[in-house]
Amino acid sequence: MTSAKLGAIVMSLLLIMYLVLVGTRAVEMIQSGVTAGVAMGSLLLVFPAIGAWLVIAELRFGLKIEALGKRIEQEGTWPQFAFELRPSGRVIRSSAEAVFDEYRLAAQAKPEDFHSWFNLGLAYDAAGDRRRARAAMRKALKLANAA
Repeated sequence: MTSAKLGAIVMSLLLIMYLVLVGTRAVEMIQSGVTAGVAMGSLLLVFPAIGAWLVIAELRFGLKIEALGKRIEQEGTWPQFAFELRPSGRVIRSSAEAVFDEYRLAAQAKPEDFHSWFNLGLAYDAAGDRRRARAAMRKALKLANAA
């Protein structure tokens, strides 16, 4: 089990515990009948529900990306990045950015190929741009599901 999966499991369990504790308190506040208590209890139910929905959406996204990664690995088309690494094993950012340009051009050349978008997402992630990495991975998922 990877550390990311373990972290996701721990965070999910903590969220469930939080929802139970806050939910219990929220129901007590709503049952008090006091206007302020009802309002606060209602908000205590709504905000954690939104948080739970976001966590579930993130977990689903992660599982879909993992499945797509396994599919690409089984196809034998996993990208081989020529990154320079620090002694710690982390990618040197300037190296990642140089490799990133190669994969960005490939994605622009083949905009309907989910492989190129998946590879671009990995390159963005290695370059430290998580927002664009996630956007590229979403596009890869969309194209893979359409194929």
